[in-house]
Amino acid sequence: MVRKIQAKQVVLLRAQGMSGRAISTSQGISRNSVAEVLGAVDRLELTWDDLKDKPEGEVYGLLFPGRGAHETVFVQPDWAQVHSQLAKVGVTLKLLHGEYVDTHGGRGGAVMSYDRFCKTYQHHVTQTSAASRVEHKAGVSVEVDWSGPTMKLVDPVTGLTQIVYLFVACLPFSRYAFVEATLDMKQDSWMRAHVAMFEDMCGTVPRIVPDNLKTGVIKHPKHGEVILNDAYRHLAAHYGAAVLPARIRKAKDKPSVENTVGHVATSVIASLRDQKFTTLGQLRAAIKVQMDEYNREPFQKRAGSRLSVFAADEQPLLAPLPAVAYEISTWFYGRKVAKNSYVAFKRNYYSVPIAHIGSLVDLRITDTMIEIYKNQERLTSHLLLGPEILNQYQTNTADIPAERTWQAWDTDRVREWAQRTGPSTSEVIDRVFKSVAVPEQGLNATLAILRLSRRYGPDRLEAACQIALSSSIRSPRYAHIHPILETGQDKLSAQKEEQTPVDQGGYVRGAAYYSRGQR
Repeated sequence: MVRKIQAKQVVLLRAQGMSGRAISTSQGISRNSVAEVLGAVDRLELTWDDLKDKPEGEVYGLLFPGRGAHETVFVQPDWAQVHSQLAKVGVTLKLLHGEYVDTHGGRGGAVMSYDRFCKTYQHHVTQTSAASRVEHKAGVSVEVDWSGPTMKLVDPVTGLTQIVYLFVACLPFSRYAFVEATLDMKQDSWMRAHVAMFEDMCGTVPRIVPDNLKTGVIKHPKHGEVILNDAYRHLAAHYGAAVLPARIRKAKDKPSVENTVGHVATSVIASLRDQKFTTLGQLRAAIKVQMDEYNREPFQKRAGSRLSVFAADEQPLLAPLPAVAYEISTWFYGRKVAKNSYVAFKRNYYSVPIAHIGSLVDLRITDTMIEIYKNQERLTSHLLLGPEILNQYQTNTADIPAERTWQAWDTDRVREWAQRTGPSTSEVIDRVFKSVAVPEQGLNATLAILRLSRRYGPDRLEAACQIALSSSIRSPRYAHIHPILETGQDKLSAQKEEQTPVDQGGYVRGAAYYSRGQR
């Protein structure tokens, strides 16, 4: 019975003038247990001053020697260290118990079973009023959301105001918070805020827990797979993280950031309510100062502050940042790879591995790069050509073998193509080149003619060129040959040739000859 009470507390209360009856009532223990403790103190002629600096277990052992000795037979680990280690990623009581047995089992001391180890740890947590951190592991996740309350910028000239939105992030373990001001809640702003968040944390976590915003989550069915925005998914992958959206209308799935959003209203918005900001940079600098103060505020129910816990226990566990920050991108879907193994983007051409000719690919465009994907697999990438550059080809040697590499058109290549098509086509091409002062001036005109074979076939182009040459035009061009093909005149000419009777020899008199003979 006495074992269940805190003997030291009983001694303290008597020293403060409380009677045995009052101690019994206030502590919820029997009068006999109180009397037994006080009797042992008087018998040993001890006072509160003699006991106040001793730990509870030692006081109990002094008053009742030998009683409960079975509790102290086992080697005791550093329970404060156990509690600290349990907060780290992947650390469990099972693991810590195994390390405890390995350390003390070979030294001749008695070690606790796993069950006793767990119960003793729970007793330690209760006795020390330590907050359990098993629910939130350090360096595992970050919760993100938009703040409901907003701020504003004021135009110094017109006095007009512009709404400013606040991106809020929180690490559940340390409660370290980050706030970024943006001019809208579009996808690019959402992504840039994440980049700024990771830069502020100087590291990354394996899990990002957002709300079900369209800027990040396309679809989150009650049953089935969550569909993420492609750009958001790639950002998370760049930082070695996975996006795990909270369940719809389940604020408890991300309680830390929900609470932080409320605190931001006081710590940031209310604190800065009397200040006017004209630029986003000014506002962000002021918010940074306020958030630093917020993170430094001491906890009410645990030691330290958000910043101190983050710096000591969580930041060392974060994964390092990638060498290059994530670049915000725009996606273009369903672009076809041409027969020459290039895909077009803004009047320039980028090589794709030849195995994917004819395939539909997706383009990820950043400020500096173009990346080509098929079924979420990156096929190749190129430096993005500027808007002032047109009709240029970007080629990766790994995409197209040397013998298949794109070559610039010249007169020899054009004439070879024409000769393969037919003599009439070759004659038309020669006349075009002869009609210009510099042969290169005729390249566009000749290629325009030859490319008609891609649509109508080389045989029809040859027939159309033959018709054009029979006309009075000295140098037929695309404008003359294309209408022949479009209207099918080449086909009619071929039909007439097939219907013309062939002279088999002999002389055949006409009908007029015989009609004269009958008159």
